[in-house]
Amino acid sequence: MKTIQQILPSLGVLSLLSVVNASLYNEIIEVPGGQVTGASAFNESSAPSYIPNWRNISTWKGIPYAGDPSSENRWKPPQPVEPWNGTLKATSFGLTCPSDSTGDDIGEDCLTINIWSPATSPNAGLPVMIWSYAGGEGSSSSIYDGAGMAGKGVVFVSYNYRVGPLAWLALPELAEESANNATSNYGLLDGTKALKWVYENIASFGGDPESIVLAGHSFGSGMSYHLMNSFETKGLIKGVIAMSGIKDPYDPNIWGYGSDYRNLTWATNFSTTYAASLNATNVADLRALSLEDILSGTGTSELIGFDPVLNYHSIPNTYLESVENGAPNNVPVMVGNAYDEDGISLSTNYTVAEYESLLDSTYGPYAKELLAHYPANTTAEATTNYFNLLRGGYCTSTWSWAERFSKSSDKDLFFYLWNHVPPGELGATHGSEVPYALGNLYAQTSYNYTDVDYAVADLMSSYWANFVKTRNPNQGGSFTNTTGTLPYWSANVPAENSNFWVGSGWKQVPVAAEAIMQLQLEYFKWATPVAF
Repeated sequence: MKTIQQILPSLGVLSLLSVVNASLYNEIIEVPGGQVTGASAFNESSAPSYIPNWRNISTWKGIPYAGDPSSENRWKPPQPVEPWNGTLKATSFGLTCPSDSTGDDIGEDCLTINIWSPATSPNAGLPVMIWSYAGGEGSSSSIYDGAGMAGKGVVFVSYNYRVGPLAWLALPELAEESANNATSNYGLLDGTKALKWVYENIASFGGDPESIVLAGHSFGSGMSYHLMNSFETKGLIKGVIAMSGIKDPYDPNIWGYGSDYRNLTWATNFSTTYAASLNATNVADLRALSLEDILSGTGTSELIGFDPVLNYHSIPNTYLESVENGAPNNVPVMVGNAYDEDGISLSTNYTVAEYESLLDSTYGPYAKELLAHYPANTTAEATTNYFNLLRGGYCTSTWSWAERFSKSSDKDLFFYLWNHVPPGELGATHGSEVPYALGNLYAQTSYNYTDVDYAVADLMSSYWANFVKTRNPNQGGSFTNTTGTLPYWSANVPAENSNFWVGSGWKQVPVAAEAIMQLQLEYFKWATPVAF
């Protein structure tokens, strides 16, 4: 790779000064597989006025971090990168990893990485955030644009990982092939490979490999949690941000969230049924199938049933054991929820009879006591209080997880509740907080954001960037608005029963009434006698 020092002698003084101040996308950077160049994240017409350092922000998109996982490489750990000729112009996103459909921008050769960096020197040593996307999405989605975080002084990295049957198939024959006698979790192996790629290469992009924080939303928060709990990543991670995906191990509503996984027996039976629906008698048959056939193999099962698997390797222990015994990466954590998630449908109304029936069928012996706390005499009251009951449940669930975490870790934990309603939305719904947290409202062209929204995004993304920098959302200098201050966010103290409102209010508030929290926790253990 040519360095700045090698280029300078051939330039005049004025040109020399322009190169010294140039963004890194002008450099040719060596990575596994070959050389890459990037591009400017913004131009004069697209640059947001509230990102003053936009000219310094470089981006590289679609850099392969592993080989093509199709055909003979299906259901194998990520393979080495295949070298390319010449210099790769990393200016376009790679293919999206397929989950349940195909298309021009979807394909199995999808294991690529994207980087946004504000560095003007490879020696900048800036903190790094690695983002794992939610289920059914891809790193090219505009809500994961990383220039907003780069504007706060963070090197932002996103990556693609396998999902669906290509990620979570669990068959005995695959275990026999494995050096670790472990089947499934190829998506987690992709995440591990991407993390190690970042650790080994991010310094060339101005990042500090010793200051990596994992972050993600929904299923992506579970990816971050599982990577934190992996012995394969020990020492590589300095913090985790888990958004809308972490619940108490006894919570029956844990299914479908980031911490969700299947036990090996269930996953093996499910995968065997899936293979039979494709008339495949062995792994070789499955590898010979087209992608379209792989994604059509529902049969008596559903593709949505594919989840990470407790295989005692990439997921080394149960969820309860991981939080009570401590993770291999003992690091600070930021965790929280949105106000209107966990099954809340704000366009739905419930009559009093429907409400009482829901409580009876769901909460069993606890229904009557909960109804006393959330009474209803009208449809409006029934609808409002049903949603309030759900909110109290998921906030209590995450708080209970945080309490367990605090007993097994000496690191700080910061617990939040997102409560801002974006324009045109009915509530502070699942996922609505992501563009605010990443500071990329400029990329969400379908919303008519107001000054209030931009102010919320500035505050929220400052907390997130600060946590990446210092593992404390209050410290790091990310909030530079001279007309306001960053409200103080206290680290979690379980005995205090509080979380921090982000979006509106910006203060510590009780999670729920003590009596309601106790009822919810008792209900969890009644509904889930054996912890997750």
